[in-house]
Amino acid sequence: MNYVRNAWYVAAWSSEIEGMKPFAITILGEPIVIYRGESGRLAALEDRCVHRLAPLSLGRCEGDRLRCMYHGLLYAPEGKVVEIPGQQQIPPRAAVRSYPIVERHSWVWIWMGAAEAADETLIPPAVGLDHPDFILGHGQLDYEAEARLINDNLLDFSHLTYVHAESFGAGEEFASTQAKIEPVERGIRYQRWIENSLGSSSRKSATPMDSYMVYDFLIPGVLLMTGGVFPLGTAAECGYGTPDLSHAVSGTTFTSQAVTPLTAKTSRYFFSWGPHRDHGDEAVRDILMGIAGKAFAEDKVMIEAQQRVIDRSPGAQIMPTAHDKGVTLFNRLIEKLSREERERVGIAA
Repeated sequence: MNYVRNAWYVAAWSSEIEGMKPFAITILGEPIVIYRGESGRLAALEDRCVHRLAPLSLGRCEGDRLRCMYHGLLYAPEGKVVEIPGQQQIPPRAAVRSYPIVERHSWVWIWMGAAEAADETLIPPAVGLDHPDFILGHGQLDYEAEARLINDNLLDFSHLTYVHAESFGAGEEFASTQAKIEPVERGIRYQRWIENSLGSSSRKSATPMDSYMVYDFLIPGVLLMTGGVFPLGTAAECGYGTPDLSHAVSGTTFTSQAVTPLTAKTSRYFFSWGPHRDHGDEAVRDILMGIAGKAFAEDKVMIEAQQRVIDRSPGAQIMPTAHDKGVTLFNRLIEKLSREERERVGIAA
């Protein structure tokens, strides 16, 4: 499976990158060290000293620089060696790759493609933990599975009826009816109305209401979802289109989720979820996070088991169903963007 490289991947929560303490992570099979220098500046370097190939993540921060603690080579945030103990001349090739890195929405984002192509406008518009309108909890899970399988899971919500019957309390509608799915810039949009419903575990209602949910799933694998509960008849009144969320009577929440491929068969899944301040408080947030913890554990069990079946079934082919529209559109987009990246590299070469 190809992955888009000219994209911003979530590397960590901002809070994970402590001052003056290197942080190691592998993304798309590339070992990376991230550190926050004395000035607060973030840097991301290839996690490999040019001298004896020791990991720089075992190094020591000095100001805004990083010293390899094997033989003492000192690296600038741009990746160049600026000091070699006992040697005055520094070879021009004494440098490691530096990755563009940005802190936004409580996440640390890293650009895995060509540095000169890094475009901050392509960072997906997630909602950070400090957003004034929402009270959010957060967490992460590591998967023994390729990122594509987690993306596919998030692109096809028909599994909610079965995998999450006990956690989200999803009804038959997710499997028996189709959502509205359409392409958007660098992703897809999923919209669903459920009419005359008493809601699910995260949106209980004492009287029948209309429930709305919408999410964008964006390159490289970021889900941004909101919605709410509306008076009965709202779905028909707005032509089953997009409602004014400020008119929701309850249940308005936001979740930001990101899937980061670590290696070919391992991934990290970041998530936050919580209510709008008009529709909940910290206690509601904690209830939602408890539901999410159970649901995401259910996904993990299923997807890791799926990966094991795939590994022992070389050549086996999937059989798409009507619910695979979002999966198909998104994977076609990945293939298109990956192909364009390869073609650009070929032209440049």
